[in-house]
Parts: sequence; C-alpha cells; structure tokens
Amino acid sequence: MFVSFFPRPKLFFTSAAAWSLFLVLLWFFGGERVGSAIGLGVDPNTPPIIGISVFWSKPFLWFYIYFALGVAIFYAFWRWYSPHPWQNWSILVTAVILFLIYFNVQVSVAVNNWYGPFFDYVQGLMSGTGKSTNAEFYQGAASFAWLALIGMNVSVVNAFIVSHWIFRWRTAMNNYFMAYWAQLRHIEGASQRIQEDTMRFSQIMEDLGSSFVQSIMTLIAFLPVMIALQQHITELPIIGAVPQPLVVAALFWCLFGTVAVMVAGMKLPGLQFRNQRVEAAYRKELVYGEDHDDRAQPETTVELFDNVRRNYFRLYFHYIYFNVVRYTYLQADNIFSFIILGPSLVAHKITFGALNQISNAFGRVTGSLQFLLNSWSTIVELQSVHKRLRAFEATLEGAPLPEIDRHYLERKEAGLRAEDQPAT
Repeated sequence: MFVSFFPRPKLFFTSAAAWSLFLVLLWFFGGERVGSAIGLGVDPNTPPIIGISVFWSKPFLWFYIYFALGVAIFYAFWRWYSPHPWQNWSILVTAVILFLIYFNVQVSVAVNNWYGPFFDYVQGLMSGTGKSTNAEFYQGAASFAWLALIGMNVSVVNAFIVSHWIFRWRTAMNNYFMAYWAQLRHIEGASQRIQEDTMRFSQIMEDLGSSFVQSIMTLIAFLPVMIALQQHITELPIIGAVPQPLVVAALFWCLFGTVAVMVAGMKLPGLQFRNQRVEAAYRKELVYGEDHDDRAQPETTVELFDNVRRNYFRLYFHYIYFNVVRYTYLQADNIFSFIILGPSLVAHKITFGALNQISNAFGRVTGSLQFLLNSWSTIVELQSVHKRLRAFEATLEGAPLPEIDRHYLERKEAGLRAEDQPAT
C-alpha cells in the first residue's frame, strides 16, 4: 500500500513529520521575523489588514518563499537518498495539496478577522450609535465576498488535484500488486484485493487524509487567534477564573467527546472486519457459481447469506448506542461556546463583533480537535480495508520495487505516457 508510492515509507513519514514540526517551530520562534530582515515584514504600527489584500502582503509573500524552500530541501534530500518512480507525486504534489489546504485555512482566518470590525459596525447601525451609507455597507460585505470567492475556487482546485493524486496512488498499488500476480493469484480473494480494496482504500484516504490535514492546519492557524481573543473572557461557568479559559474549555470538551465516542465505538472495527469476511465468502461462492453448475446451490447460498444478515444485524445493534453518544455530543456542541461565553455576555464585556469572532474561532479549534469523533465511522471502514490489504501483501515483505514501475518511469522520462498509447 505504501512502498509502491512512497520511498522507504516508515523513514519517509517519520522524516516528513519531523521536518514539518521543525519548520513550524522555526517559523513561530524566529523564522517569521526573518522576513523583516529582508524587507518582507510588517510594521507593528500599521493596523491589521482586513480583506483579500492580506494574501499579497509582505508577511504572506515571505511565508510562500519559506514554504517553497522547505519543500525543495526535503524533495532534494529524498531524490538523492532514495529515488522513487512516484516521488514527484508523493512529495511535490503532496506539498502543493498541503499548501492549498493551509491557504484555505488562512482564508478562514481572514474571514474571522473580518467578523470583528464588520459586526461591530452592524451593531452600531442597529443601536443607532453609528452612521453610514449604503456604499460603505456594501463595501464591507464585498470584502467578505472576495474572501469567499477565493476560498471556494481554491477548494475546487485542491479537490481536483487531490483526486488525481489519489488515483496515482491507486495506480502505484495496482502496478505493484500486478507485478507479483504470479505469487498473489493463489491467495483467496486476490482479484478483489487488487481491484476493489485498492479502490476503496484510495477513496477513503482521499476523504480522511484531507480532513486530517485540514484539522491539523486549522488548529495551528486558529489556536493563536483564539488565545488572542480570550482577553475578553475572564472566567468560565461553574469553574470560575482560570488561565487560558478558552483553551482549557476547548481541550476539556474535545477530550470528553473523543473519549466518549471511542469507548462507544470500541467494538465496531472488529465487527466491520467480520462483515467483510462473510461478504467475501458469499461473493466467492457466487463467482464460482458462474462457471460451475455444482456451486452456488440454494442450500449453500441461503446459509452464506444468513451469515451476512446475522453480522449486519449485530453491527446495526452496536451502532445504536454509538450514534446515541455521538449525536448527543454533536447537538450539545452547537451551544457549548455560548455557555462558555455566558458570564461575559451577561457582564457586557464583549461586543457583537467579538462574540462572532470568538464563537467562530472556538468552533474551528474544537472542530479540528474533534477529528476522531467526526471521522470514526470512516476510520472503522479504513481499518477493515487496511487489515485485508495488509494480510494480502504480507507475502511480499521486503520485495524490491517491481519492474513495472521502473518501466513506467522510463516511459515517463521518454515522454511516452501509458494513457497516450493506442488501445489494444
């Protein structure tokens, strides 16, 4: 699953995580200020930029350069240390996807910054303490429209690239397994593993992987925003005054929800895996019945389908209490931020603009911390597919890169892509 697309996967992912962490820490502990030394910093006396122009401001231009340098160093090392036929997709295109996800997160941050002054302005109009013109009002609304338009188009482009990236991964898995077909064809369900399971694995990774990366980047981007906004909040309900009240509330609430859902869904991965086994047994008998008259007889198929029904009914039963826990928590999550802000609202300590900013930032942070909770069903399905593929490829441990991928690389370098060849 991984060696076909990534060079030396265990070391690759470890180095990618370590290098990313190093770049993030370097950025927050000095790297960001390096931009000022080369004329790409921000004057502390200037007001913050509100609107779309923030994305071509000097600090953002420095971030683009910083990101590109980090990717170039990582790519150059792996190209030298362990060349791989799919390295352009597994490293460079991955970096493009990460950049687009982070850019979209920054669009959300820019929208959150827009909330404050605009809704304070709206509060002034509603209370009669502020004066304005129609042109000024629509100019403020247009600022949001530009941000939304950019965010929407970046999301569309990123979804297109991610789809192609995932299909390249599936292609790499397919090529790898088919290169060893002579050794794998005797394994039960080999055709299903190569065709269906690689397809399902890639589709699940497309949804789950993108959500996970976006959750991490949202947390990185919005946690400093929430920390800056919590100056308006001095105490929490029941608990009273605590340091970093919004951070404490977000961590407690997300930890509580994640643990509750994990405990409720503890049995689901094993049940899902057993479901796949009985489904495979039923499908296999039907396939044999297509070519042999003595197979797929009524007695056999009835028994096999009874196994399928029994396993599904057992799974449905266990999903009852899992969904009770999950949906109860998600409904409570809709009003949790207002409960936290209750004392400050009653004491008139925050304005309408600050309320919107804090609620949005708090929701973004808790949403990113609730990744496991929101994705548990998908994770269960991924675990099931991963178990089957892992058992399938266990016979190929330590196998060298198959020749089919080497041939693909040679064709690519020669400019003769497989899809350009005439159909046979």
